[in-house]
Parts: sequence; C-alpha cells; structure tokens
Amino acid sequence: MAVYTNVDDAALGTFLEAYDLGTVLSFAGIAEGVENSNYLLRTDRAHYILTLYEKRVERSDLPFFIEVMEVLANSGLTCPLPVPARDGTILQELAGRPCAVFTFLDGTWSRYPNREKCAELGRTLAHMHLNCAPVTRRRANALGPDAWRSLLGSIGDRADVVGDGMKDAIRDRLDTILTGWPSGLPTGVIHADLFPNNVLFIGDRLTGVIDFYFACDDILAYDLGICMNSWCFEPDGSFNLTKSRAMLKGYQSVRPLSEAETEAIPILAAGSAMRFFLTRLYDWIHTPADALVSPKDPMEYWGILRFHQSVSGTTAYGIGL
Repeated sequence: MAVYTNVDDAALGTFLEAYDLGTVLSFAGIAEGVENSNYLLRTDRAHYILTLYEKRVERSDLPFFIEVMEVLANSGLTCPLPVPARDGTILQELAGRPCAVFTFLDGTWSRYPNREKCAELGRTLAHMHLNCAPVTRRRANALGPDAWRSLLGSIGDRADVVGDGMKDAIRDRLDTILTGWPSGLPTGVIHADLFPNNVLFIGDRLTGVIDFYFACDDILAYDLGICMNSWCFEPDGSFNLTKSRAMLKGYQSVRPLSEAETEAIPILAAGSAMRFFLTRLYDWIHTPADALVSPKDPMEYWGILRFHQSVSGTTAYGIGL
C-alpha cells in the first residue's frame, strides 16, 4: 500500500456523505506498497481502508477483484470486505480516481515468517483456491507466461545493466521454462501476489489476506510456486526446506495436489521466479530516480530462479520426505 493521490479534508467530507460510516476521527495515508493509494479511515464506529486505484490498475478489472473479495469474505475467509455506499454501490470516484471503501483487518505482516506461519499460509491458500469456485467473472493473467517474451523485449539490451550478458542468459532460461510449461493442470482464481506483506497475523494466527489486485485465472499450483518463492527463501538467498515442507503439507491438508501438479512444482516455481524477476527488472530500468517508491532489486529473483533450475526433483522442496 502507498499514497500517490492526495485527498484533502473537503474532498473527503463530500465523498463520505454517500456513506453511513459514522463521524470521522482520523484520516491518514498508508506508506507501504507500490500499486494504489491507501488511507486508514477511523470513525466512531470502526476502522476502514479507503483505496484509490492508480493508473496501473485497469478500471475494467475492478469488478473482478471486488467479486473475488466478496466471495472469499462470504465464505468465511478473512479478507477485506467492500463497504457499499448508501445506494448499494461499491465503486466510487474521488480525486479523479476510481475508489472503494473496505473493512479494516487486524494484524501485522511478518518480515521473517516461521514454519508455523508458512503452514498456515499453505492451508489458507488452498481454502482460497477452493472457495473462489463461485466467482463468475474471469480475468486472464496479464503477467503470465504469454507476456514474458514481450516483457523481455521491452527491457531489451538494458537487461545488461544488472550484469554482463544478462540479456542472453535471461532469454535462454526463459526459453527453457516456456518449452516445458505444463498444460492440463487444474486452474481457477489465484491471488498471484501473496507475498508476506499481503498476509496479516496475530502471533502465528493468520488474520487476513489483502491486496488482490493481481488476482486472475491461472494454474492453481502456480500460486503455490509464487508463495514458495516469497516465503521460503532466507535473506541470504538460501532455500528453507523446513518452511517449504510446512507450506506444502498445510496446502495439501486442505487441497491435495495431483501427481501431475506435484511433478510440475519445479517449473511452476521457476516460472514464478522469472515473472517477478522480469517485472522487477523492468521497474529497475524504467523507474525515475525521483520516484516515490524505490524499485526492488531484481537479482534476488534471479538467484531464486537459478535454484529452481538446479534441482533434480520434487524432494528438493520437501515433497515425499
């Protein structure tokens, strides 16, 4: 979460006339994140999150994201619930941006998740995959395998800014991944960005999942690969087998993986690493020096990708151990 669009008191007051939220006690921007502008709104009744959707989020995708959150919240899974205005509508406009108000979730995210948190994340991810079945809208993965070649093309020779010969090395690894990309695996709605900072805990108890703005339809086990990459590697780049085994065990306690899904874990995890490496590299190259948010180092995910392409089988992830 972050703030890119400022909202003054007068605009906020006019906007809130459409809602029945109580008397405003405080209103402050939330500094974290990279995609949208987010504010914490505190009233005499409750806390809320006001999200203004910035230009990187397509307005036409918002009904899908909101439906996913509504379906999950109604299924009992803890995620932000859209708060309708008095007329029942969810999407509004404020400061020239589409926006919505959501319920506030208690908890904090874990910078160094332990084994117990990884297991809880695995169970929750599986519940999300199962509980999203009623979602009626569809959204293709705009940053899935079909987009990776064009993304690399938009980076071009500038890939070498992170290392000599990187453009060719990236192309070779991408060719390997796309050649072996699996088909016929179970698909459905995935979160596609379930990093630790999008999951809230109180102690080891998971209290909420947030930021569904990359959610889409894709291979379910690909979502698991995204989580393994963002939760199971240590700051020094080493892979934590104990965390991976706990996450996979937690996931399969709710939704067992098929044999084909299990065998595809290495390449799905490698594909996830390639996706985040490419998007981080793009941002690394294209983000102006005076930007509000600093780009993340893409080489973290290059190291993760190298790990996945070095393993000899699924036991490297704790499967079957």
